Amino acid sequence: MTEIKIREEDEFIKLGQALKKAGLVSTGADAKAVILEGLVQVNGETVLQRGKKLYDGDVISYEKNTVKIRK
Repeated sequence: MTEIKIREEDEFIKLGQALKKAGLVSTGADAKAVILEGLVQVNGETVLQRGKKLYDGDVISYEKNTVKIRK
C-alpha cells in the first residue's frame, strides 16, 4: 500500500489530485476518465466524482493499486 500526504495547510485532497500525486494517472484528464468509467473506489465504494474530498485515513483503490491518504 502506498501512502500520500495531504499538504499541511490543507484539510483534504481531491480524488483527481490524489490519483495524480500517487502516480496512478498522468493528467487530470486521465483522472477524470478513469473516475467516470467507474474504475476508482474510495473506502470500498465506487466513486464517480473527480472532486470528491479525501481526508486522513481514506483509501483509494485503482487497478490493483491501493493508496492511503495521510495528514
